[in-house]
Amino acid sequence: MGAYKYIQELWRKKQSDVMRFLLRVRCWQYRQLSALHRAPRPTRPDKARRLGYKAKQGYVIYRIRVRRGGRKRPVPKGATYGKPVHHGVNQLKFARSLQSVAEERAGRHCGALRVLNSYWMESHPVGSAVGQSRLTATSVSRV
Repeated sequence: MGAYKYIQELWRKKQSDVMRFLLRVRCWQYRQLSALHRAPRPTRPDKARRLGYKAKQGYVIYRIRVRRGGRKRPVPKGATYGKPVHHGVNQLKFARSLQSVAEERAGRHCGALRVLNSYWMESHPVGSAVGQSRLTATSVSRV
């Protein structure tokens, strides 16, 4: 087995002691950074390469933090009009995935580049004071 296969096996066993410790430390570290920041290299090089990333000029990696949870309808003071069936404010489900939201944000931030692909890094489930978030690494390329 090559090195990338070993890395892939490590990421498959996220509940192992080593990975739990590593994810916990990295989760704290990434929370100190801004919600969208450029990473010097991929956190998961095996996954990034499988999704098309190459370690050469023109390919960059961004980490994006997206808030998890339902979508609240933006209405002033919850005032809705029309039939009661359309009065929902709180329990709405956003139609797009968090991964697509993260990719869109990366694409907007890097207008001259194209989003290549993205992968899950970790989810952070701490209470409502901090808010739940999902961390995604997105590759953007010049091509």
